[in-house]
Amino acid sequence: MSRVVLVTGGNRGIGLATARAFAKQGDRVVIGHRAGTSIDDLIGVTCDVADTASVDAAFDEVEKEHGPVEVLVSNAGITRDGLLMRMSDDDIIDVLNTNLTGAFRLARRASKSMVRQRRGRIIVISSVMAMRGQVGQTNYSASKAGLIGLARSLARELGSRGITANVVAPGFVDTDMTEALTEEMRTRMLSEIPLGRTAQPDEIASVVTFLASDAAAYITGAIIPVDGGVGLGH
Repeated sequence: MSRVVLVTGGNRGIGLATARAFAKQGDRVVIGHRAGTSIDDLIGVTCDVADTASVDAAFDEVEKEHGPVEVLVSNAGITRDGLLMRMSDDDIIDVLNTNLTGAFRLARRASKSMVRQRRGRIIVISSVMAMRGQVGQTNYSASKAGLIGLARSLARELGSRGITANVVAPGFVDTDMTEALTEEMRTRMLSEIPLGRTAQPDEIASVVTFLASDAAAYITGAIIPVDGGVGLGH
């Protein structure tokens, strides 16, 4: 049965690959991002996860045009890298507001219809950095670690209503971010990955679609690493 799927940050990278994977299955997919433009056959909606009014308006539009959101993929995120001693308050606040509080806003809004339907899938995209940490990313790592506590609390709070909440923790993925690395940085990064390569966005997307499938109906509160072994299961 075709479901309504909302993927935030769905205009590029992991989000776009995930949206396309759901669409390939026959689901009705909406990509939420700040510009709100459509891509190919994917319907776009304006959704700034750092703003509650924007999140609520996005859900209102999706529900009006397509019906209640049955699968939420909370993927939107930003970075503001820098060493701790040079990091500004705004660098911390902006990253936490988008990456962590943004996921809270999405889950809060999505859960309203999911509770009524007594079913739903919430999948949060975290990072291996949530468990591993990274120099220059205290704000990012903290925000991604917070997503684990959020998802596990959602799993306990919403499980009795047939709603699952899980975390996917990617490692280094071939996206715009990794393409910007210098050759030296990329070589050092690859040396830390047991499989010796970065992931493709489609490899993350396949795990997300699995967690949204009937085959994963008894999985909730889990952290699924897709990192080539760099986190060694942590």
